[in-house]
Amino acid sequence: MSEIRQYKTESKRLLDLMINSIYTNKEIFLRELISNASDAIDKFHYYQLTDEKLEKGRDYQIYLEINKDARTLTITDNGIGMTKEELIDSLGTIAKSGSLEFMKKLNEKKTEEEKVEIIGQFGVGFYSSYMVSSKVEVFTKSPYSEMGYKFTSNGTEDYEIDEISGLEEGTKIVLYIRDNTEDDKYDDFLNEYRLKTLVKKYSDYIRYPIKMMVTKYVPKKDADGKEIETETEEVKEIQVLNSMLPIWKKKKNEVTDEELNEFYKTKYYDYQDPLTNIFINIEGAVNYTALIFIPKKAPYDLYSENYEKGLQLYSKGVFIMDKCKDLVPDYFRFVKGLVDSNDLSLNISREILQQNALLSKIATNVEKKITSKLENMLKNEREKYIEFFENYGVNLKYGIYDKYGLKKDLLQDLILFKTINSDEYITLSEYVEKMQEGQDSIYYASGKTKEAVLAMPQLDRIKSKGYDVLICPDDIDEFMLQVMTEYKEKKFKSVNQGEALELDKEEEEKIKQISEDKKPMLEKFREILKEEVSDVVISRRLTDSPVCLVSKDGLSFEMEKVMDKIPTSKGYKAERVLELNPNHKLFETLENLYVDNDESLADYVTLLYEEALLIEGFPIKNPVDFARRLSELMIKSYKY
Repeated sequence: MSEIRQYKTESKRLLDLMINSIYTNKEIFLRELISNASDAIDKFHYYQLTDEKLEKGRDYQIYLEINKDARTLTITDNGIGMTKEELIDSLGTIAKSGSLEFMKKLNEKKTEEEKVEIIGQFGVGFYSSYMVSSKVEVFTKSPYSEMGYKFTSNGTEDYEIDEISGLEEGTKIVLYIRDNTEDDKYDDFLNEYRLKTLVKKYSDYIRYPIKMMVTKYVPKKDADGKEIETETEEVKEIQVLNSMLPIWKKKKNEVTDEELNEFYKTKYYDYQDPLTNIFINIEGAVNYTALIFIPKKAPYDLYSENYEKGLQLYSKGVFIMDKCKDLVPDYFRFVKGLVDSNDLSLNISREILQQNALLSKIATNVEKKITSKLENMLKNEREKYIEFFENYGVNLKYGIYDKYGLKKDLLQDLILFKTINSDEYITLSEYVEKMQEGQDSIYYASGKTKEAVLAMPQLDRIKSKGYDVLICPDDIDEFMLQVMTEYKEKKFKSVNQGEALELDKEEEEKIKQISEDKKPMLEKFREILKEEVSDVVISRRLTDSPVCLVSKDGLSFEMEKVMDKIPTSKGYKAERVLELNPNHKLFETLENLYVDNDESLADYVTLLYEEALLIEGFPIKNPVDFARRLSELMIKSYKY
């Protein structure tokens, strides 16, 4: 007996909306139908635990079948099936979810044996099939109904229900795949390889085997049973397409590092084992499992605009999102992995995660777990941590600098430095432990190499006292240290910025006296360089070198250079101060020129400033004038 029923007016509008708007990716339909099939098997399994009438030990499975001639794709499960009332209620009424009703009942159950994971929440997944189908047929038989039923609809005005005898328990959905259009290649959904790929992508961890008859091409054999290399024949065999049990759902002690490494390389297309892995299983206020990997080498495009950070997101083993960027902070953008939670709120299409407090808690917890892993590695596997830091240390530095140092307490003990006294990496804590008696500050200098830093004239007095100096090779370093301001109550001080070194009382008085005695001469020098520097002073830091250029507190020279690389920079400049060494022979020459009112004094002073510019790596404003001054003074020196 056939019965034709009309969709309600509001249901028609909702159906059209779901087909054309809710799902942005047509391939999602297969995930939804397989998830529904898994739900149906879950329900049967649950009921058979308490209902003696139901078959025990059923060999649960989901089966896919392609018929290219008829252009049909069939999804079959041997789950609970539907009665006529359930068929009308679930498929004939849009967004009426049988799974949601079942979940409400399940929430009342207490024991693990009674609980079953249910994927569907909204009752709309079935209707995604109309995105790729011109007609859908559903054959279903419930153990609680004597008759089986066939549901037929093209997803427009009405649907038809027929009684069918002789059906096996479960549900079979037959999709009549649309013809290709200019924009959409629906033939993809009749392709064995394409379906295998979609199952692997979205439903690999459905707990029941997903099977399909697959064509294989094998060598033909001759009468003696030997293979004929040039000839093949088609062989059909049933293959299981999914892994079923996710590796992250196993207990940590049941999984070897070798298995995790193989999973990583296969999943994330890397030919090398990861540097390390982090296995997370959290139960309590927040329930989730996660598997995190740190690649051995940084991806080639890690710092490009096209690189997308994020962890893969699963809900109850079903793939939801490829790169959920909200799960990891930007400074951990290099990590690979996934998070799987049963508690996440999904939107109606199960495509986009709704922002909620739970997601934020998971992200915070993942961040702490990664940090804890790195701390442990630094403590117990120093060489491995150094390898990590040389690949990703700059990311941690940006993490400290970002958001005005919000994460500095979390990350500061993970930063490594080389120093002028050691070729080995040290932590800030190790630097402080080795500080000289009387040293009140942590000194640092920017330079790409140790040799470049050691050549800096600003280090003269610091080296004479035996103080160590952190070498800062990265553009971000000075920004990071200025945000941190101090570590264990020891302030950071740049060797070429501000008053870098505190002198003893005798030295302080000596510098003060020289500055007073030479005040007129220094004023003359300031006048000559008024367009270039904010001050000319007697140096407190030079012992061997004649001159150096330093900046006042605030913007440093290195920070100025970094800012100049930014196209939108507004030309920020550090305040420049020229420091002179009163104990150097050149200072005596300047004194004589000043006393004699020599006309070449301006050239000497300007040349000295340009020398300081070159030492700091700054370009000279007018190279031609520089060359002229240098040549003239060389000639004058020779004649003299």
